[in-house]
Amino acid sequence: MDILLLIVISVVTLALLFDFSNGFHDAANSVATVVATRAMPARWAVWFSAACNFAAYFFVGTAVANTVAKTVKPGHVTVAVVFAALFAAIAWNFLTWHFGMPSSSSHAIIGGLVGAGVAAGGVSAVSWGSVWKTVAAIVASPAVALTVAAVATWLVMGIQRVTRLSDDAKPFKYLQLLSAAAVSFGHGANDAQKTMGVIAALLAGAGYLDVTAGSSSLPVPEWAALASYAAIAVGTAWGGWKIIDTMGNRLTKLSARTGVSANIGATTAIFGATALGVPISTTHAAASSVIGAGTASGQGANRAVIIQMVTAWVATIPATAAVSWVVYEATALPGFASVVAVGVLLVLLLCGIAWTTMQAMSAHELEAEVQATAGEDTASGPDLAACPEPTTVELSSVESESRAVA
Repeated sequence: MDILLLIVISVVTLALLFDFSNGFHDAANSVATVVATRAMPARWAVWFSAACNFAAYFFVGTAVANTVAKTVKPGHVTVAVVFAALFAAIAWNFLTWHFGMPSSSSHAIIGGLVGAGVAAGGVSAVSWGSVWKTVAAIVASPAVALTVAAVATWLVMGIQRVTRLSDDAKPFKYLQLLSAAAVSFGHGANDAQKTMGVIAALLAGAGYLDVTAGSSSLPVPEWAALASYAAIAVGTAWGGWKIIDTMGNRLTKLSARTGVSANIGATTAIFGATALGVPISTTHAAASSVIGAGTASGQGANRAVIIQMVTAWVATIPATAAVSWVVYEATALPGFASVVAVGVLLVLLLCGIAWTTMQAMSAHELEAEVQATAGEDTASGPDLAACPEPTTVELSSVESESRAVA
């Protein structure tokens, strides 16, 4: 076995580690709403989401994978470029996960590819058409998801006035599980393809994948597709509890009715982008949907958390591009210096992963917080907004009786 093949296998393993981190980092996209509303226990919810992630393998093509694979032009895709991009994306995922920030794994890998591509071949090495498609989605996907979630919330509130269903009625919880399954399926369909695209680009650049001359698409080996879907599903099942806490408990106050609406908004944006072959940020779509549903329901949204989250969104591509540029330059050092530099960087990355993992929130801690939040809501009294007319009559009756007794 030659040294190049060993290096390629190592970088493919790194790609699957990125995919695993994508899974637990973005588990909140579908799990946060069902956990926050207690439609399903946290531990069950991540396995439910993981199964839906993997199910996408049997139904979805490779349009998104090809968009990602073409981020750096074929002549400039090398093992070093892919390594640097993956290093930056993994480091960013673990950093933002530690702080509980729902940032985009998709934009992290795109930023990593841009930075390493520019370091390897200059500005002309990057397919800016693919990059601008991704950048445009930073604005478009949250806007679509937020709007659809808000409209869905108003429609659900209209249904409530007719049916007199409570905010956490069982029909809403059943619909919430169904819509969460759709979000999870869409997450797997869109995000697993990004790793598929990276692996395909790596194999083509190293000469281990035959590409038809003049072809506009890059073939993805079946084993790469299967491994990518499996890695993201395992990552989702592992659970990114702190980000789930941010999206489910800190962004806004969710009920089953707003959970359904949020999932509808996220599903619309994710499925639309996947059909168009756009590597959308499922995190942006899901978080914006939660904000849209919370705002439309009258609960509002936590402005401080939104500012922190949007700052992370804006910083993702520049930050990962800068890190990948530095890592690529380290691989290009002369002689043994590059080996030492890369070794030091890998040790730092592994130490960072170990430290953030030890500091991570557990499923038990998350469920305790959800229970505490539910207890506070119960103590503060019922939600009068769901059925205002009957509640007003009841309060008026009690008030009159009190006066009569007095």
